[in-house]
Amino acid sequence: MLKQSTALAGLILSLGLTGPALAQDDQTTSEDGATEAQADATTDETMDLSADTVIASVDGVEITLGQMIIARSQLPQQYQQLPPDVLFDGVLTQLIQQQALSATMEEEPARVRIALENQRRSLMAGEALTSFLDSAVSEDAVRAAYDESFAESGGALEYNASHILVPTQEEAADVISRLEGGEEFATLATELSQDPGSGQNGGNLGWFGAGMMVEPFQAAVETLEVGEVSGPVESQFGWHVIQLNETREQTPPAYEEIAGEIEAQLQEEAINSYLTELTESAEVDRPEPGTYPADVLNDLTLLDE
Repeated sequence: MLKQSTALAGLILSLGLTGPALAQDDQTTSEDGATEAQADATTDETMDLSADTVIASVDGVEITLGQMIIARSQLPQQYQQLPPDVLFDGVLTQLIQQQALSATMEEEPARVRIALENQRRSLMAGEALTSFLDSAVSEDAVRAAYDESFAESGGALEYNASHILVPTQEEAADVISRLEGGEEFATLATELSQDPGSGQNGGNLGWFGAGMMVEPFQAAVETLEVGEVSGPVESQFGWHVIQLNETREQTPPAYEEIAGEIEAQLQEEAINSYLTELTESAEVDRPEPGTYPADVLNDLTLLDE
């Protein structure tokens, strides 16, 4: 039933917009060369309009400008580029058709009532969240978070290293012996390393900063001099032989480049904190896990009762 309702809504939308779109070529021209739509637009500028302005009615049921504005904002993207006069007539036709159809229902189905309850809850929650976010994260807070995260990162080192991953310590020791015998690190990595990603690249791991690698590996890298090869290093992945290729100082990103990302992170943290605060202060009564069968959410027939 829900799929059928969705398909029907799409059909109504199509009917509402196709007619006016096809009628564009039928516009007549006023004496001064302007189309009737343009003349109407000029007249509209002098009107005292509000969301409660009644645009049309169907058997006495009013259709307001506010309802049309909401309907237009929810149109699929492919309709958003249509000319304003086409959209106006199309949206109005859509709402008229919907009202005429809905009036044929003798009573409101349970699924409609429940969907409206969910929709109202969702919209009110969205408005509350928008209101909260207006003051939840200030520019000063974003700047402070940037300073804390990046202002002191200048001078920190990044590392470019290669490694050869083998299953046992004995095999790692054999790799070191072969390196000491003059064999090339990249050649041995391609031949022996069980890390398929870096192995095919001569063992090179690219650039990484502090804390980006597993701790035994990271600690070993940070003790090496450029060009030096480590002894066998064990991690949960196996045994590593590591060569430090190069180091460089990290350059923190400019504030303008990262401010949006920081703001989004702070907003997420603020939202999570706010939601936790609200739910903990509310009197919430919820069932124990397992009280209801989880797959009951798939039973759409309950909406027809």
